[in-house]
Amino acid sequence: MKQESVLFLIAHNDDQLLGAGGTIAKYAKEGKKVITIIFSFGESSQPFIQDHHTRKVRVKESKRAQKILGEEELYYLGLTETKFPEEIKQRDIHTKIKNIIKKNKPSKIFTHSMDDPHPDHRAVYNFVMNLVEKINFKGNIYSFNIWNYFINFRQRNQPKLVVDISDTFKIKVEAFKKHKSQFNTIIMHMWYVYFQAFLQGLMHGVKCAEVFYKLK
Repeated sequence: MKQESVLFLIAHNDDQLLGAGGTIAKYAKEGKKVITIIFSFGESSQPFIQDHHTRKVRVKESKRAQKILGEEELYYLGLTETKFPEEIKQRDIHTKIKNIIKKNKPSKIFTHSMDDPHPDHRAVYNFVMNLVEKINFKGNIYSFNIWNYFINFRQRNQPKLVVDISDTFKIKVEAFKKHKSQFNTIIMHMWYVYFQAFLQGLMHGVKCAEVFYKLK
């Protein structure tokens, strides 16, 4: 039987951890092939450090987190933050990701929410929805929250995927902490990581959970 694959398309190198780290670890434990594509290195979060140094640090941190989570493949596209739409066209990112989807045939694709206020997150969401329509993707598309902590105005009536991460929540936290260069982000988001996991768990009858909205 062919190994099931799952694809995560994200803007920055910790987004999949915040939105779906427990689910990634759970899927990897179940034997699924988890593929993550990161659109940028996130240089703008450290403006006083040279870009090439930030890229090296980010990749090392992502590799450490990847090992903990069990992600099988991890790609960086290296796009410039705030310039995703134009660089996606210039670098023919559609073809690159279409080929990855064609090769791996993921059953599910996870990406950012349409309600997320971050422009790079919305750009990735728009890219994903445009691409899956063009290639007539037959699998399911799900979104997760990052900066829209509790706001899902346009998604509130959409079907939800609830994943029990009671056994993998600690793995999510451990992997998130590997991004030491993003100390401020860790401090800013860690309360939300715990709060959301336990809140969703309480709402759905388990210890910890992650919830995703079905887009297609």
